[in-house]
Amino acid sequence: MRSSNSNLALGLLGGLAAGAVLGILLAPDKGSSTRKKLIDKGHDYADGLKSKYDSLLGAVSKKYENLYQDGESMLADGKSKFNDLKSEGKSGLETAKKEFSNMKA
Repeated sequence: MRSSNSNLALGLLGGLAAGAVLGILLAPDKGSSTRKKLIDKGHDYADGLKSKYDSLLGAVSKKYENLYQDGESMLADGKSKFNDLKSEGKSGLETAKKEFSNMKA
């Protein structure tokens, strides 16, 4: 369903753009005036696309930064837990050594 909606929207936008270009080309203006209008419309579309691209890039960058920070936090938590377990293991090993020494004696 989503694919057909996006295809429909793309088709409508293409049709509108083609209609606008044909309308300008068939208008009773001078050639230089028509060319200027086409160039201006092209610049308008390019500016709109650049704005959308910049917005998308900003959103992607923000998501990347959030993921990076989450990863850093998870790494720090993992290191902390590892060090805690390592300390507990050393402590347990020392306790076991003492108990074993006491059993020998």
